[in-house]
Amino acid sequence: MMNIVRRWSFRRPGIHFMRRYVSSGQEELYRPIHPLLLKRAELMEKEYDELSQEMNEKSGSFSQESNVRLSNLSVILENYEQYKHDIKNLEGLKEMIEDPEGDYELAEESMKELQAMLPNFNESINVLQTRLLPSLPHSDKPALIELRPGVGGHEAGIFTSDLKSMYTNFAQYNKWKWQIISENFANNGYCNECIISIDSPEAYNILRHESGVHRVQRIPLTESKGRIHTSTAAVVVLPKISTGTEASLKEDERQFAPGEVRVDTMRAGGKGGQHVNTTDSAVRLVHIPTGTTVQQQDERSQPRNKAKAFLILRSRLAALEREKEILEQRKLRTDQVTTTDRSDKIRTYNYPQNRITDHRCGYSMHDIEGCMLGVRLMDIIAKVEQHEFEERLQLLIASASN
Repeated sequence: MMNIVRRWSFRRPGIHFMRRYVSSGQEELYRPIHPLLLKRAELMEKEYDELSQEMNEKSGSFSQESNVRLSNLSVILENYEQYKHDIKNLEGLKEMIEDPEGDYELAEESMKELQAMLPNFNESINVLQTRLLPSLPHSDKPALIELRPGVGGHEAGIFTSDLKSMYTNFAQYNKWKWQIISENFANNGYCNECIISIDSPEAYNILRHESGVHRVQRIPLTESKGRIHTSTAAVVVLPKISTGTEASLKEDERQFAPGEVRVDTMRAGGKGGQHVNTTDSAVRLVHIPTGTTVQQQDERSQPRNKAKAFLILRSRLAALEREKEILEQRKLRTDQVTTTDRSDKIRTYNYPQNRITDHRCGYSMHDIEGCMLGVRLMDIIAKVEQHEFEERLQLLIASASN
């Protein structure tokens, strides 16, 4: 988002330049909200009025879903009213600055006020525009993060463990509850798979930007000649659709038609003692229509493994539906757009240069330690969110023109 705030000379001879600058057009000061988004704001105002009237008429019989929608609309429209108020103030300040017959001291004070107002105004435009876009499915859900090593041998497993620490640190930094759902290790002792549950509402909407292939470039501890190695790890972020407990198991099973999911039970492999290896506690689910397979064996109890497996299966299927929707939306555009498919390399962690580069938006940050500690990760995500906003706005414009 353009955020131009310049320093002006407030010496008396500079008043003519100051007036010419402000008169040059609003695009010099702020980027106006697209007319399509303003139209959506007007429709939201109408929807809010209708829901409010319905709530007054039905009183106690108002649904929970309608309550949530009314609350969300209230927040968006509050921002929209503030935007209209700020626009009115900004135009008033511009008039006082541009008035050739006006008082110089008043124009000077108006310019100072305008200069102080613009940073917060541009930030509020960013927030409002994002909220005016059509909401994404499951954006209010908690998240599941699946981590797996890619190419690079042992170093890939180490990097996968590093990413696990980064995301758990990020959750702790944001005071989100989290837990390890499943964690498996290869024979060499390095991480082979890890599934983390981030149990905070709307965590999925933030962390979904992390889906993709992450690449690391660094000198491994076992490298005697100082050569830089390149390794990768795959990150998949899913919406957490259910709690994944025995209590939610029956509801999860009811989401599927009879025969849609095949359930296999077997003895768990690996470490775990005599009980694990002699009982059929492991569970494998196969979703017949898509071929999606989930296997769980971490718990000693078969029902708990089954509940976790259904949780992961529902989350993966929800993500699959979202991917199909994105592909259908992109077909509306005639030009090529940058994708964020998980098969693409989305980010590089270059340790010798202390640099992290996100390849989707081209943003680089020289603070690997801060990012891995979870403190600076949101800085990168914010840049990706802005890049995604531009792309989604273009999709909205393309769909409106068809």
